Amino acid sequence: MIMHPDKLLVSTKLAPPRVSPNSIPRQRLLEQLQRMEHCSVGVIVGSPGFGKTTLLVQWRQTMLKARAEVAWLSLSSEDRHLASFFTYLRAALQQLGIDIENDIPLEGASGESLDGLVAAIVEGAANLRKQLYLVLDDYHLVSDSRSHRLVQKLLDHCPENLHFVIACRAEPPLSLSRLRLLDQVLEVDCAGLPFDLAETRAFLEAHLAALKLNAEEVHLIYELTSGWPASLQLIVLLLRGRPEARRTLRDLGWKSDDLQTYLAEDVMAHLPAELARFMECVSLCRRFNAALAAQLSGCSNAGELLQRLEDENLLIFRIVGDDRQPWYRFHPLFGDFLAARLERRDSTLVNELHLRAARWFAERKLLAEALRHATQGGDLDFAAEVVERSAPTSWGLDQVGPLLRLLDRLPQETLFRHPRLFFRGCLAYVLTARPAKAEAWLEEYQRSGATQDGDVLQHLRMVQAAIAIQRDCSEPIIELLEGAGHSNDAYSVVRYGPSAMLAIAYSAAGRHADALRCMDENPIAAADRDDEMALVVEGARTHCYLLEGRMDDALRIGQDLFSRAVTAHGHHSSSAYLCAATLAVIYCELDRIDEAREVLANRVGLLQWSMPDTMLRATICRARLDLLQESAAAALAFLERQERHFRSLGLDRGVVHCLAEQVRIRLAEGDEEGASTCLARIAPLQAVYQDARGFQSEIPIMVRLSRARMALAAGDHAVVQEELQIVRDYAQSMARGQFKVTALLLSALGCSAQRQQVAAEAFLVEALQLGMRSGLVRTFVDEGSGIFKLLSAHRSRLVAQSDLTAYLDELLARFRRGEVTDHATLSPRELAIMQLVSQAMSNKRIALALNISLETVKWNLKNVFAKLGVSSRYDALSWARKHGLIR
Repeated sequence: MIMHPDKLLVSTKLAPPRVSPNSIPRQRLLEQLQRMEHCSVGVIVGSPGFGKTTLLVQWRQTMLKARAEVAWLSLSSEDRHLASFFTYLRAALQQLGIDIENDIPLEGASGESLDGLVAAIVEGAANLRKQLYLVLDDYHLVSDSRSHRLVQKLLDHCPENLHFVIACRAEPPLSLSRLRLLDQVLEVDCAGLPFDLAETRAFLEAHLAALKLNAEEVHLIYELTSGWPASLQLIVLLLRGRPEARRTLRDLGWKSDDLQTYLAEDVMAHLPAELARFMECVSLCRRFNAALAAQLSGCSNAGELLQRLEDENLLIFRIVGDDRQPWYRFHPLFGDFLAARLERRDSTLVNELHLRAARWFAERKLLAEALRHATQGGDLDFAAEVVERSAPTSWGLDQVGPLLRLLDRLPQETLFRHPRLFFRGCLAYVLTARPAKAEAWLEEYQRSGATQDGDVLQHLRMVQAAIAIQRDCSEPIIELLEGAGHSNDAYSVVRYGPSAMLAIAYSAAGRHADALRCMDENPIAAADRDDEMALVVEGARTHCYLLEGRMDDALRIGQDLFSRAVTAHGHHSSSAYLCAATLAVIYCELDRIDEAREVLANRVGLLQWSMPDTMLRATICRARLDLLQESAAAALAFLERQERHFRSLGLDRGVVHCLAEQVRIRLAEGDEEGASTCLARIAPLQAVYQDARGFQSEIPIMVRLSRARMALAAGDHAVVQEELQIVRDYAQSMARGQFKVTALLLSALGCSAQRQQVAAEAFLVEALQLGMRSGLVRTFVDEGSGIFKLLSAHRSRLVAQSDLTAYLDELLARFRRGEVTDHATLSPRELAIMQLVSQAMSNKRIALALNISLETVKWNLKNVFAKLGVSSRYDALSWARKHGLIR
């Protein structure tokens, strides 16, 4: 008996695979695919696990809802030959209504027989008066050249109503040039397939709702995975099984057994041994090009191998280099996987490859990478020579990390033999909040009797000033650097660092005009505009505006600097970190809360090792974001951790600010006993720092401000006015706008409680005038309902000051938004919709799930946003989770 070939078909290959109901709608890519109606072919090319199939399943569902005809064919390795490929192709075409005779000979198929087959398909499609779409998934598994010729002919001659969508891991061996010229090709490549940050957040919220990952953890996972959907899924599975692993997220990904297995079986198993070894060799480098790859692997055809990796989308990405030769990098998790394979195979070779890389980078004056590889390869003398022989212009803040790794392993006698390395080492320790190490080195140097004039003296003063700034002692900086003049040193840290530190010290002393003059007299050269140290120096100007309370000016400069820092040096560069801290504080003050959280997210270093004032401001900003977006308990727990950290560093100003913020939050929560305990812990520091100047002069003022808050809660109005008079005088003398507005608002509350309405109104007017000039928002709103009631009660008289009307109304609206949010209630229908929003469902999917119209979903979401005073689904979700309505 002869079995008809159609009876042997595996039916599941003619239907798309099932995808999780929690899959994230790829909205931006689906919008691209809407163009398929006007294209002959769509090509989706991407590495394994980047969601090509899931994307096409979602697109197919969209098309079916629009009543389009879509057939699906999932190819497998059995379809590599023409006979099997055509059997399934014919079955898929039949699903579209295109019938083809079953007796067309295919064995040894000639061009003539293929032409006849193509003619039959084209005629069958043309006779159907509807749009037809055929998805060919995993097309890379087809290897028969006759199959490719068949598809090529179909593309060349297909009628306007027949469209092919091809998904594969590498560019298909088809000639699409003519179709591209006719704008008949829609292409989605590997660069467009990864999840963006919003999609990553939605994916994690849908799959790990019980864990409630915070913004920092979401950012870290996104950076770890680079939006690779397969690795995100594996991390989700791991966190579900071991929730405690969230504490070690940075090491989580590549150590996952599931990820190791996936990469070994899905990516590496089918590669030739030579190519696998080549990939392992170059994986030790964060970036590589053909010349470096040849040096490491010994392969003279390194350029061809790299091109093959790129063509086959083997988790390799082209990056911008500083020369004409293209540079590449592996996906971080894949690179770690390859390096671990090499370490297991030959640990001796690993050291040898690091040393080859070090010498290759050193010859090309790529110093940070040369230093990194020399240190990892164990050749510390060569690493020290790299630093000593380098031109000063070659060094910037990006070398701090590699330099520290060298210094921690370098014997002291080697260090003192290299004076240039010694000074850079001192600066590296200071810049990473380890001033004690730099102080010890300076003492050793000064005892050695070495020369201390000329350039050496200039370097010594700069290191001493940097140590002072890390000790939070700004006054010695003025003594060390004032009148020193502009440096022409070729090393940008030495050239621009002193003016930045002097400007910050001037501002700390309330000398804001001197700070700005200092920066104006030491301008950044046009050629150095995007130098990393130059960006940090310009950041000092933003810092000065922030201290003075000039939010509009601070925002204008801060946004520009942050954008330039990220563009020129990357998201994790030192300049981007420092600019991010200031920008987050500005955003928070302007009530741009989501932007503040976004900028600050996953920048743990700002809270641990940056300049004390930066660390302090980032800490208070983060605590207020936690208070607004999570809970008072979360904010207090964070402040307690940071207080311990500041105490371990001996930074009393940080300790006082953390405890003063706890006083404010605890009083707002009705916890007077907890607030009193916090005040008792900082009160002794008032006497210690009573005569302090610069930054440390804030310490007794913060104690007085906290004492005034406690007295206000207790009704001790004499203490309130006594303490606040001193705070107002201090703020006036130091030109601290936010300090003064806070003191004025608390003074108004105190007067109102004593029924001194005229005095209260006078304080409010002064606060509003200063707040409007400074651009302050949260300084008012964070004082809570008492100030809201006071402003509302006095509004009719306050608006007599016509210039204040718009500003006052805007503040009151901000207050009301908070009040509405705290007391809002959602209807059962709105709650049901929010539950589905938390599962990352689109409005259309929500409508289908609840059996309601799309317009009803939109209307209810609009009501939810209005009730909560928010403008996005993410903000609404944050509110619902904070109030326990969804998990």
